[in-house]
Amino acid sequence: MVTAAQAPRTLRRARITSLATYVPPRLLTNADLEKLVDTNDEWILQRTGIRERHVVDPGVATSDLAKEASLAAIARAGLTPADIDFIVVGTTTPDMAFPSTACLLQAKIGATHAWGYDLSAACSGFTYGLTTAAQIVAAGGSQRALVVGADVMSSIIDYTDRTTCVLFGDGAGAVVVEASDDPEIGIIDFENYVDGHGGHALRMPGGGSLHPASHKTIDERLHYVKQDGAAVFKFAVRNTEEVCRRLLERNNLDGRDVDLFVSHQANRRIIKSAAEKLGLGEEKVVINIERFGNTTAGTIPLALNDAVNDGRLKRGDLLLIASVGAGFTVGALLMRWGLKETP
Repeated sequence: MVTAAQAPRTLRRARITSLATYVPPRLLTNADLEKLVDTNDEWILQRTGIRERHVVDPGVATSDLAKEASLAAIARAGLTPADIDFIVVGTTTPDMAFPSTACLLQAKIGATHAWGYDLSAACSGFTYGLTTAAQIVAAGGSQRALVVGADVMSSIIDYTDRTTCVLFGDGAGAVVVEASDDPEIGIIDFENYVDGHGGHALRMPGGGSLHPASHKTIDERLHYVKQDGAAVFKFAVRNTEEVCRRLLERNNLDGRDVDLFVSHQANRRIIKSAAEKLGLGEEKVVINIERFGNTTAGTIPLALNDAVNDGRLKRGDLLLIASVGAGFTVGALLMRWGLKETP
């Protein structure tokens, strides 16, 4: 006899039904950084496109930012936290090594019926988390999933290193993923891959099993982000375009079919280079790095939220999102946009 739990599940299309973001109120501007390291506003703007970023006050953790974004996203979906049955948190800066930030978030928001875990994919954390949740929802393993991209990058940034401290900010975004009630709306396809040979180019060496915390690791400042900027830039430029092209070609599409392109916000030049190679005009590209910097797993939901608020992302639009992160991790998703309309 086959029980309900053993019965084969029919795949269904998953979609994002709501979206919300949160950034801490405190600003760190380029002018502020000029007082900390040998840099200036013009240099930062020219090379990265960043003018300011949000940073937390002492004692504010990733789960705190995630809580604010999550509760807003759940409410916008017309749900309560008890309706959520799966949580995945993409983060590079968990509150602690364990328990997972997903567990802490589950308790903070009161999602009493949810299970979940953290997903470590650096700047691809939200993209990978969305892929994961969409597949679980499509298979019937979840009815209402919560996907969070959240990072407190200021907690692992060396503010004496001018090559990295100008780049990063803190922020969070959350989406609710449910089965689509419209066959035209939802996630169409995804493409993910990694290249572990690039692991040395962007990392935080201290604090893990290889280099546990010690006086030596602290003295050598190993608990901060270390980056080979040239290697990361070269890989990101090439692979942002390549992963998008693979995904579009597999679905018999090209840049002309895309209504909006939302890339991980690491560097204005990376985004513009990929868009140009894909044949996407400026009107189809979202760039908001000027106001937030690189919030790692938070950048894509922050950009999506701006696009919705600005009227640039509407129901039925073909949306292409892409990310490249430490690892190296690479990911892209293609979807027809359509948030749930709640009373």
